Formats: sequence, C-alpha cells, structure tokens
Amino acid sequence: MLHLLVGSFFRLYYPCVDSDEYEEAVWIPKREYYQGLADMLKLNRTLVDLILSYYFGSVKCPAKMNAPFKPGEKYPLVIFSHGLGAFRTLYSAICIGLASHGFVVAAVEHRDESASATFYFRERSSADSCEEDEECEPLEEVWMYNKLPKPGADEFPLRLEQVQKRADECLQALDLILDINTGKPITNALPSDFDWSLIKGSIDVQKVAVAGHSFGAATAIKALGRDSRFRCGIALDAWMFSLRDEIFSAIRQPVIFINSEKFQWADNILLMKKMDSSCVERKMITIKGSVHQSFPDFTFLTGYLIGKIFKLKGEIDPYVGMDIIINVTLAFLQRHLGLQKDFNKWDPLIDGEGEFVIPGTNIDLPPTHAEAMPH
Repeated sequence: MLHLLVGSFFRLYYPCVDSDEYEEAVWIPKREYYQGLADMLKLNRTLVDLILSYYFGSVKCPAKMNAPFKPGEKYPLVIFSHGLGAFRTLYSAICIGLASHGFVVAAVEHRDESASATFYFRERSSADSCEEDEECEPLEEVWMYNKLPKPGADEFPLRLEQVQKRADECLQALDLILDINTGKPITNALPSDFDWSLIKGSIDVQKVAVAGHSFGAATAIKALGRDSRFRCGIALDAWMFSLRDEIFSAIRQPVIFINSEKFQWADNILLMKKMDSSCVERKMITIKGSVHQSFPDFTFLTGYLIGKIFKLKGEIDPYVGMDIIINVTLAFLQRHLGLQKDFNKWDPLIDGEGEFVIPGTNIDLPPTHAEAMPH
C-alpha cells in the first residue's frame, strides 16, 4: 500500500481465505521496474524492457491478489527488506513460503533511491495537462530510480544515509500494520477492494521479527538496534558495508546469518562476527552451492545458461536452496518468537547440520576469528 511519499509502501503476504474468485498476483507490476533493472545492469532500457516483458511480463506469483484475509487466529509478523537494486515483489518465494506457514509478511519497497525503481503519488496540479479524451486522476505517479555513487566518490556516506532511511521505512511499516491491527482506518492510494478491517486483532504484537537480503539484511540489523519490538532478525547473505561499529553492541536480539557460498568475503564476515555474543543466540550458516541471487525470485525464472551468465543460479537446485532458506528461517522464528508449531524439526539447520549447509562460513578468516559463532 502507498499513500504519498510520507506513507508506507509494501506488498503484504498473508494467510487468506481459499477462493478461486481472485487472480494470482502479477510478479512485476509495472514496466518502469524493467527500466530500473536496465539501469542497474547498465543496459539499454528499450532492449531490456522488450526482453523482460517477453520473458517475465506474464509471470504470476502463486498467491491470490486481494483475497480476503483469513481471521480467527493471531499471526506473527515479519517485516522484510529487499536488497540493493531490487523492489518489493522480487522475494515472493520467501514471503509466500512464510505466509503459507501462518505469518503475515510486509515486503517493504524502499524509497531511499536504493531500489532499481519505485514511485510515490503526488497531487496533480491544475496546471498539469491531460489528454482531452481522458479523465484526470487526482494523483499522479512520480518515479524514482536507483542512485549511484558519483564516480571516484566515497560510497559509504550514501549507503549510511540509505540504511538509516531504510530502517525508518521498516519501522513505519511496523507502525502502520499495528495501527491496522487496532482497527485504525487507513487510506490505501493503490486501487484495491481489500478489506483491511479483517486484520483487526489478528497480529500477535509480541511475535514480530525483521528480515532482509543483502542491503536489506543490513537494514534488518539496523532496525533491530532501533526498536526492541523486533524480537529477532534474519540476515540473508548480508552486505554489511553500511553499518557502523556502534550498532553491533546496541542489538540485544537473536540473529541468524544465512549466507551463500559464493558472495561472502573475509572483511564482510568479520563485521558479522562483531555481533558474536555469549548472552543471546547469534548463528551463522552457509548454504553450499548457492550464490547471492539464490535468495530473490530470478533464480527460478531463468534457464541454465542465462542463470549462469548473470550469476542468478548456483550449483544447488533453486528449489532445494529455497527450502533451506525458508525452513531454517521458520525454525529460528519458532525458537525466538515462542511459536507452538512443528518448525523445530528443522532445528539442525540452525547449527549448519545437513547435506547442503555448513556451520559458520566457508571463507578463510584470520586464526582468531576462524571459530564458528557461539550461542
């Protein structure tokens, strides 16, 4: 939902009433996102638009758009933050996986110019012209694209500013959903007949977590340090560059780092290990055969050759990799949100036990840091 730039923008995944009346959600909802992806790849917009529209324009998510929320129980809540150059719909496999196990998941679209593309609404001024044969909508879309650091400039100030705004947006999403949970009326600027009143009283406000991928994982860590309502954090192949040292000691909640085999490097892992703790559970595992793009949806939607060229696929089967990501996340959430489910059957994954996982990291670290993360 979206209401102006000061609002909160996210795709909400939730347990719904089973019905054939509702169509499956479009994966990439607007063509401007293709243009943003083209910019990220430094390729021609028109060419990328044609290719992506052809291959992905008709792709739907296995989730019903605007289907009625299924009330009657209290659901735990996860706020999810996307990676650099992504947007709110690109992690549908993870978000749907969690929602199908009884979670409400708000996948935030960040408007800090780290998304490949996003938009907000502004009121159309009377001076703005419309075609004679069209009716003017009172609001118009304003698109924002990814902001690159200036050539030769220090990248850190930009990423520091962005991660702070991203954390703000995660907290805004949390506040908004908790307002909806109390029955407070809200305005959705996107066209939708979804009945928000069904959510009232359905969120377990004591069972809230934050998760994210890459820059989104750093965002999740930042949000943990800002708000104790988040009871634990899931960091998927975290890119730690934007975080200052003082944030690590500010975090009191359990965190698990779920890393790919091919993306990480020693300095990045050492930043994660600054969160080692003897007081609270901090875990790290690595999924063998995985790459950084094993976490977003593209890994499922490209053939073998394209997947390899653009590093969208690792050696691991994408479905096996995604099952591990979802299952270890569920096990960790059950452990630290106090859920009465059967997700503890995947507890061995938390310790890096299994055919495709290892404890800690595959990266060679200086000898004093080479031990696995303690509990």
